[in-house]
Amino acid sequence: MSKIIVVGANHAGTAAIKTLLSNYPEHEVVVYDQNNNISFLGCGMALWIGNQISKPDGLFYATKESLEQMGAKIHMEAAVNHIDFANKKLSATLKDGSTVEDFYDKIILATGSLPIIPNIPGKDLENVQQVKLYQNAQEVIEKIKNPDIKNIVVVGAGYIGVELAEAFERHGKHITMVDIADTCLPAYYDEPFTTLMRDNLKDNGIHLEFGQAVQEIKGENGKVTAVITDKKEIPADMVVLSIGFRPNNALGKDSLELFRNASYLVNKKQETSMKDVYAIGDCATVFDNTIDNTNYIALASNALRSGIVAAHNAAGHELESVGVQGSNGICIYDLKMVSTGITVSKARKLGLDVEYTDFNDTQKPGFIETENPSVKIRIVYDKKTRVVLGAQMASKYDMSMGIHMFSLAIQEKVTIDKLSLLDIFFLPHFNQPYNYITMASLSAK
Repeated sequence: MSKIIVVGANHAGTAAIKTLLSNYPEHEVVVYDQNNNISFLGCGMALWIGNQISKPDGLFYATKESLEQMGAKIHMEAAVNHIDFANKKLSATLKDGSTVEDFYDKIILATGSLPIIPNIPGKDLENVQQVKLYQNAQEVIEKIKNPDIKNIVVVGAGYIGVELAEAFERHGKHITMVDIADTCLPAYYDEPFTTLMRDNLKDNGIHLEFGQAVQEIKGENGKVTAVITDKKEIPADMVVLSIGFRPNNALGKDSLELFRNASYLVNKKQETSMKDVYAIGDCATVFDNTIDNTNYIALASNALRSGIVAAHNAAGHELESVGVQGSNGICIYDLKMVSTGITVSKARKLGLDVEYTDFNDTQKPGFIETENPSVKIRIVYDKKTRVVLGAQMASKYDMSMGIHMFSLAIQEKVTIDKLSLLDIFFLPHFNQPYNYITMASLSAK
């Protein structure tokens, strides 16, 4: 029997804990987490903030009690202060203020990520918010009930910023989104798709101020009043910073090998550079099948799988990750966009020689007399090998399941030519005989 300590119990940590307890009950599992809740689904909090769900209860998929019933020893509101990796020992401050030392045979670091807070004047003013934890969302929900908060500026036009902009607008607030980039969602989509989302936001009353750098947050009497960019002054009763996240490596940065962005460098078994030390989730790297190399892609789906892999290996059962493609999606004002793999713009920045094929069509045949939304698709592939490297899709129709097929195609290195002959079923209730996946593939150069 081994004693396995897990530090952190959100997505990755919870997956590791459940895997250990379900499959290897002979091991002792001890958990330390500095929060007062477990497994908050942060990607769902915009639904809660925007009143699309009435309460947050369903955003938690594990509790301290449920994990304890499975056999774990859980320390909540416990801050791990130091880990002595050489002697397999950690020190932690518990909820009651006492300090304990604990020894382990194996340790799994699931310390997640921290919001990036720009070092600009005014960042500490009242009503300058970050939204990552359950408590952050709870605080924002209470504040926006105040009728004096009319103008909200969202800084950052990535997934979280876009989702929050919609959520706040649903409360009747005047929303301005600011980003130094010239569009939204550039990390996951090429220009035709980012334009779709940009226009979707504008059509729904979101004011966009792209290509601008925030220089200062102004305030009066300790409260925020405006955001100053390099081009203008924007009135603000609340500012939400959603610039992005950085890996939380505080416990191991001086002992473990780090990736270029300072995340823990791990192999396909989630092993760090030190024996018996594993790292999972947002604090660790992944193997990116798109580029056949190590990368950093912070997604909840990646975190869950990394936790499963680490748990099996820590318990003595060898298992390697199959790698990831960074599959993701978003739904804003009913516009659904999904992507996987690499975009054309990102491929070119990396020096990859790629081609792409685009296609637009309705989801169902033209004779269908009910609602029949159009679908936009782009498939990215290697110019020389013709192996599929990425895909993007957008529609008001829920075509999201299609992206899973593209994710598998990238993982298994399927060519665009093979994809064009894929046996895709047809029934007019669902799709067209020459559907957009087939047609896009057939039209590849």
